[in-house]
Amino acid sequence: MEELAYIPSPSRGVLYLGPIPLRGYAFCIIIGVFIAVWLGNKRWLARGGRAGTVADIAVWAVPFGLVGGRLYHVITDYELYFSQGRDWVDAFKVWQGGLGIWGAIALGALGAWIGCRRRGIPLPAYADAVAPGIAFAQAMGRWGNWFNQELYGKETHVPWALHITSSTDGRVPGYYHPTFLYESLWCIGVAFLVIWADRRFKLGHGRAFALYVAAYCVGRAWIEYMRVDDAHHILGLRLNDWTALGVFLLAVVYIVVSSKKRPGREAVVEPGALEEAAEVDGATPVSFEKDEADSPRTEPDEKDSAKEPEDAGNADDAGEEAEDGAKDDVKAGAKDGAESARKS
Repeated sequence: MEELAYIPSPSRGVLYLGPIPLRGYAFCIIIGVFIAVWLGNKRWLARGGRAGTVADIAVWAVPFGLVGGRLYHVITDYELYFSQGRDWVDAFKVWQGGLGIWGAIALGALGAWIGCRRRGIPLPAYADAVAPGIAFAQAMGRWGNWFNQELYGKETHVPWALHITSSTDGRVPGYYHPTFLYESLWCIGVAFLVIWADRRFKLGHGRAFALYVAAYCVGRAWIEYMRVDDAHHILGLRLNDWTALGVFLLAVVYIVVSSKKRPGREAVVEPGALEEAAEVDGATPVSFEKDEADSPRTEPDEKDSAKEPEDAGNADDAGEEAEDGAKDDVKAGAKDGAESARKS
């Protein structure tokens, strides 16, 4: 039965610029990285950071995140690459899809920590600055699943159903829940939530990032319930559901403990950040050491010049009066001494 309204799937997930393939999955990830760096840089500058720091640290965080995401996917879905009849080389074909967000966050955080250490800045402050950008990047990256026609939900007939025309898992073409779209919209909501909460409550010391993680886990739990792709189950729940639950609890505990131990927001000051801000604003750094050559010359005022002789004359008169007074005191003392001697 043909649906009256639905979301079409792309006819192909790769375009060719001459001999160069441009894959939709990779393109979505690249755009997401640019969004995260751009927004993260704006928030980092607003916190007192230095321009270019976010991009420099992203050079470490992004490759680590990609490796971590791929490792998590390969480990949790190892049968796709290492079971009988499978080619283990496919584990390196990232462009075909398959990145686990949990591994991406874990190893991405390690890469960011290395970058922060090299710049001498605290990792929690950096994480707070880039948290909304990461959520926006995830929202963009999920559209890569649309290009690959993968990770969709249960069969449905809602007007926004996703029309699957081909499937790598052997599923019958039809109309399914567009879970990629649900997660994309959820991530956008998470990004705006973090931005609002950060402004309202002045989140610091990693709490903005922890809020992003906790909010994402809530959405991932109910979206995971709708997915129909093969997954490992533990006590009736998909592995990603258990992972989301564990990460959610850790994020909430971190927010509570951190709020008590380190309330408020830390002041981020990088080496050279204040000087760079002064140059941008056109200000001159304050110096407490001034040479005479740098001091402005002031010409004497005519009134001041006229007062100088008068003041000098007054000083001379005062000196003469003091001298006469001293002579009178000496004479008086001598006279008193003579009278005392006569009496005795």
